[in-house]
Amino acid sequence: MADDVITMIKTDHRELERLFDMMKKEKSSRPLALPLAVAMLEAHSRAEEEYVYPALAKEAGEKEEAQHATEEHHEAEHMGKHLLELDWESEEFDQELEKWISAVRHHVQEEEQELLPALGEALDAERLRQLGLEFAGQRSEELAGTAVHTGDGRPAEQRGSSGSDNGGSGMTRAELYEKARELGVEGRSHMNKDELAEQVREAGGGNA
Repeated sequence: MADDVITMIKTDHRELERLFDMMKKEKSSRPLALPLAVAMLEAHSRAEEEYVYPALAKEAGEKEEAQHATEEHHEAEHMGKHLLELDWESEEFDQELEKWISAVRHHVQEEEQELLPALGEALDAERLRQLGLEFAGQRSEELAGTAVHTGDGRPAEQRGSSGSDNGGSGMTRAELYEKARELGVEGRSHMNKDELAEQVREAGGGNA
């Protein structure tokens, strides 16, 4: 798997799109797919805001664009959390789901057509790989609930000690899902936390 930050961000976008399509086509998937999509979007957004957007503003000269993208993140997160409060079989849910998906797709389109190309032009391959590692690390910490924020694109000194709690029952369903995705486990979107943990163990993903 490519380790540059642009590829990683686009991979997340495609995964979110897959979950959106699933929720629209299979209403029965919503109780599992919605919390997962909300958690993924939040982790993705925080990782971008921690590392990618500071680089976009300072190194690519796209400060206003980065600020606008951050505002879109917050709007989409608010909409996602609102959906979690609704009856997933209701007409209101269908309407709000469409609004949420539309907002996220708008953001993704702007990011992939404008922001990521600007980042790719301004940064060399090694810097993009470094950002990819930082993005992936922050994203994993967000999913695990162990993130420490610095807000300036630099690693937090406090990081490192919390990473040992990734095994056992301390893992969240979203984090187990991510491991299952990395390991290519099929049918993961329909599995509960215990089923994901078992599949991750069987696929050689460590002590899930």
